[in-house]
Amino acid sequence: MQLSAFAKILKPSETLAVSTKAKTLRAQGRDVIDFGLGEPDFNTPENVIRAAEHAMAEGVTKYTPPVGLPELRRVISEKLKRENDLDFTPEQIVVSCGAKHVLYNLAMLLVGSGDEVIIPGPCWVTYPAQVEMAGATPVIIPTTADEDFKITGEVLRRYITPQTRGFILNSPCNPTGTVYTPEELEDLAKVLLDTDLFIVTDEIYEHIIFDGVKQISIASLDPALKERSIIVNGFSKTYSMTGWRLGYCAGPANLIEMYGRLQSQSTSNATSFAQVAGIEALTGPQDTVAMMVAEFERRRNFVVEQLNAMPGVACNMPRGAFYVFPKVDALYGKSAQGHTVKTSMDMADYLLDEAGVALVPGDGFCDDRYVRISYATSMESLQTGLERMRQALQQLQ
Repeated sequence: MQLSAFAKILKPSETLAVSTKAKTLRAQGRDVIDFGLGEPDFNTPENVIRAAEHAMAEGVTKYTPPVGLPELRRVISEKLKRENDLDFTPEQIVVSCGAKHVLYNLAMLLVGSGDEVIIPGPCWVTYPAQVEMAGATPVIIPTTADEDFKITGEVLRRYITPQTRGFILNSPCNPTGTVYTPEELEDLAKVLLDTDLFIVTDEIYEHIIFDGVKQISIASLDPALKERSIIVNGFSKTYSMTGWRLGYCAGPANLIEMYGRLQSQSTSNATSFAQVAGIEALTGPQDTVAMMVAEFERRRNFVVEQLNAMPGVACNMPRGAFYVFPKVDALYGKSAQGHTVKTSMDMADYLLDEAGVALVPGDGFCDDRYVRISYATSMESLQTGLERMRQALQQLQ
């Protein structure tokens, strides 16, 4: 079958590809520990599940407005005001089938051929892919572990060209766990205020933060900045609702109107009873979130300590999300068991084949010197997997 030019630029998600390969090996009888997928290992809170069950029993199984249930949009509006100091009316909010769906819609609405979008790297694999799908060019600003994987306003200014249309910021960040401080966001905001760029701020990990760091939205720093900002968020990470596919964005009224038109002609509404569950997630007890974050912090401390004790591995201490992004390029050029490791993909293949440990190569996150490990799995799996990893790395000569 003849495919379109659009089809020819599509790339698979590296994170999902690794998880699929790990599941295939498991189905073949291999013992594989999966550090690849960014999915909490906790179940969705019981009160949220019960809300969905009740909604289904009461007949909430039909279409909703394409932009979401009015009650959910109202609750999100209140949440943004209460937690993020952002004043968006319910009419400036739209609900979609996950934050990834939100980002795809935004790419389709905001950029096209000849446009550039600036993204600090390392970055989530989907940001540049979706920019390219819209016909635009992602411009990745490289950072290093020594910089805590952050950019400054001065650096941002150097990358802005007449073709630049927008800026994507993810804090806390996937894959690095970096969290920008209020002062660092102020520095970026000063530069952005001198431009007419749109700002997409992906805050999906906002509640998964450690060490007492303060998480704020860059859009809250200045009313003029808010007018050009789109806040992206969802329920997958904070409430362990990855399979429910429920996300949302808040932004300028004219954009949200067009967004609603696009969604009405594509997916239509997010699942009706999942939206009711989202209302309960935001308004119900939050104690399970605190429990989950405390456990993530315990795991993070263990993982970073273990990685930094391994030969040729250096790992920063992340302040948010549930990933570590260790630097492994000191081991490039070495070999073991018929494998020669020259790239992050080689490293991922070697560890999967020889240690039964699945992780994601850094190349997909725009930095081939690193690999990403998700610690959203049990402590037992982390202990076993990291020990296997240590033994496999020691064999590289």
